[in-house]
Amino acid sequence: MTLTDEQVYAERLQTLSEGSVHISFDPYKDIDWDNPDWAVDPTDTRWILPKVDPLGSHAWYLSQPVEKQIAIGMWRQANVARVGLHFEQLLIRAFMQYMVRLENNDPAFRYITHEAAEECNHTLMFQEMVNRIGADVPGMDPISRKLTLAIWPAVSFFPELFFVMILGGEEPIDHLQKEILRGGDTIHPMLTRIMQIHVAEEARHISFAHEYLKLNVPKANFAKKAALSVATPIVMRLMAEMLAAPPAQFRREFDIPDSVIEELYWNSNQGKDTLRRIFADVRALSENIGLMNPVGRLAWRLCGIDGRASRYRGEPGRMLAKRDAFTELPRTA
Repeated sequence: MTLTDEQVYAERLQTLSEGSVHISFDPYKDIDWDNPDWAVDPTDTRWILPKVDPLGSHAWYLSQPVEKQIAIGMWRQANVARVGLHFEQLLIRAFMQYMVRLENNDPAFRYITHEAAEECNHTLMFQEMVNRIGADVPGMDPISRKLTLAIWPAVSFFPELFFVMILGGEEPIDHLQKEILRGGDTIHPMLTRIMQIHVAEEARHISFAHEYLKLNVPKANFAKKAALSVATPIVMRLMAEMLAAPPAQFRREFDIPDSVIEELYWNSNQGKDTLRRIFADVRALSENIGLMNPVGRLAWRLCGIDGRASRYRGEPGRMLAKRDAFTELPRTA
């Protein structure tokens, strides 16, 4: 018996819901906050930024005294957590608005409720981390917060765009955290544990957004598809700027030259490569659901985030880099 697309969607959401029941984390049971080795010490070199962070491998950062490198690392990680918290809060509110319209027996109701509960736990662990580090970080800057208001009309009138926005918020942080965990640098164990939990649960959240778009975008009318093909790369680029690039306060706090930030986010070769790799999974999804038309491809290129699609979801950045390097080798006669 062949299942319909709707039945496949329902089965996959059931699997995701069961995963949320059987593999879940409590921020105050599963994080050993009071472990003596986890104490926040401003002389602890485990707060030095890892090399996969664009700033962490820059000559300016590496030339600073160790104490300043540590302080920068603590502030940076605290602000990334605070930005993540702001996005999670926005998403929780948007999901509540979205679910009001769901009919009885809609398989999305149960899974979205599980996801919202997990996002609430993420806000708790992110804020606890910020509090323990002790840096008075702002999170999203005022302009970014205003830009996120676009999510409200999308929830009600263009839900496919809403789910694209979800991916725009989840993919950058998820990608960068995976790269840090895979990178082999010694990082603070509190940060490691928080990233492990976040990556594990975000895998389900990202899967849900993918499944929703795979079901609904192919059925959308021409106008919606055309709009999404252009809007998707624009949303991804804007969200990367909001979530991954540090705010102006960071530059002022540590006297970081504007030229360094402008180069790293995202004008250096490393910055451009990082930005492209962040969205390899979204490019693959866009190809699969028919959004990579000629105009869409142009939009990806103009946004500076075009490139190869991943072969499978979560393909490590280093594998993407190796593939790119291999194809760029000069051909022999």
